[in-house]
Amino acid sequence: MNTNQWMSLLGLANRARKIISGEELSVKEIRNGKAKLVLLSADASANTTKKITDKCKSYQVPYKLVEDRHLLGQAIGKEARVVVAVLDDGFAKKLMTLLD
Repeated sequence: MNTNQWMSLLGLANRARKIISGEELSVKEIRNGKAKLVLLSADASANTTKKITDKCKSYQVPYKLVEDRHLLGQAIGKEARVVVAVLDDGFAKKLMTLLD
């Protein structure tokens, strides 16, 4: 997996305002059907991981794990982030291929 590729793509999606970060906001976007892909850091707490993966499964939203919260935050120019929801189909599809 090429870390730089998915990170720069996520950065683009961020600049295009096509992502939302943070657990609560991501859950909200999953619920209202706007989240196309959820990125979850591998170092998220067990609690958060379960909550997000359960939500994704019940709303059929794909999710991918990324190495850690610092990379996820760095990709969008913010502090460490545990959950990022991608709200755009194009970005989501491309990210899924990069993160496979």
